[in-house]
Amino acid sequence: MKIALIKETHAGEWRVGLVPNNVSQLTKLGHSITVESGAGTAAGYSDEEYANAGATVESSRSATTSNAELIVQVRGPGADPAGDQQIRDAKPGQFLLGLQDPLGNPASAATAAAAGVSIIALETIPRISRAQSMDVLSSMATIAGYKAVLMAADHLPKMFPMLMTAAGTVAAARVFVIGAGVAGLQAIASSRRLGAIVEGYDVREAALEQIESLGAKSVKLDLDSGDAEDAGGYAKAQGEDFNRRQQEELAKVVSRSDVVITTAAIPGRQSPLLITKAAVEGMQAGSVIIDLAAERGGNCEVCQADEAVNHNGVTVLGPTDLPSRVPRHASQMFGNNVTTLLKHLTGDEAVLKLDLDDEITSNILVAHGGEVRHPLMRKILGLEELVTSAPEPEAAASNSEADSNE
Repeated sequence: MKIALIKETHAGEWRVGLVPNNVSQLTKLGHSITVESGAGTAAGYSDEEYANAGATVESSRSATTSNAELIVQVRGPGADPAGDQQIRDAKPGQFLLGLQDPLGNPASAATAAAAGVSIIALETIPRISRAQSMDVLSSMATIAGYKAVLMAADHLPKMFPMLMTAAGTVAAARVFVIGAGVAGLQAIASSRRLGAIVEGYDVREAALEQIESLGAKSVKLDLDSGDAEDAGGYAKAQGEDFNRRQQEELAKVVSRSDVVITTAAIPGRQSPLLITKAAVEGMQAGSVIIDLAAERGGNCEVCQADEAVNHNGVTVLGPTDLPSRVPRHASQMFGNNVTTLLKHLTGDEAVLKLDLDDEITSNILVAHGGEVRHPLMRKILGLEELVTSAPEPEAAASNSEADSNE
């Protein structure tokens, strides 16, 4: 198969869809790889490394993609403000593979379908055992959880560990992590490594054991959350009364914390409000909140995406690009996931095979053959149900990148 790897156009996106080692693996399988010059520069990978791995490096986007069957990128049309131009540049019959924000921007898939362009969305890889090695969102959530802790430590006017010195004892910082998905568990583990006293909360009872397995204390609120988990293991949306009481109970824990890291988000929907303005005002001056759900409104009422807000002496940060701030390893993990997926889609013959009865293929192929295929996207767009033998995927109540499929 002829594969093109293109340079990212989204401002601040430093990752690359495949690294040279991935190119080497794919070319050995019989694939032909063309790379746009500079595609890996921001992540620390030179054109020479790609050429040595077996790729052909082209100086222009058009030369890179002209003969490609499949185009690989980190941010596809749905996840890039310049996405419509990407679709216009693509040829009918080409496949665009990357993060597509399918539930947040389903109109992009509709535009691609109308142009005869096929869209493969990495966010919709199903949460099944044989797809774990393809799960880009879990990989990126791992990085986000780790980086969030470092960001909090950098802004906190205290040190994380307890220290006993000649100048006296320095008390350990108290960290509270809300959400025990991939990002949350990584944040708990990283905070513990830095020596903080860590507490964790998740509405799902099954997640409490995972919190405690990392050496943190699980916070149990006086709430009835017996039906808080869906069939896929994700947190379900709750009623208004539950949410109000949850906010009140969380405020008590937030008030005694030096750092709060939140990770709860719902793909394509507003992030649930967990930390109210009043709760922020109950924290000590100098405390820090890192809201990993900021891209869709945030879990904290005073959060602003990609801005540092000082509210009553509390620093509230809402980063939306944490994996891109660790571009080398993020690209390595991303590329490994994509390579495994491509092996699944092409088999031993290095030819694209679309088995629409396969659970993985049917979920990720959100637009193909002039149709938007994903059932939830069709529902959002007001389209009639598409007759298919594939099961309808569920929307996961977790962060789109921060907490796996977000």
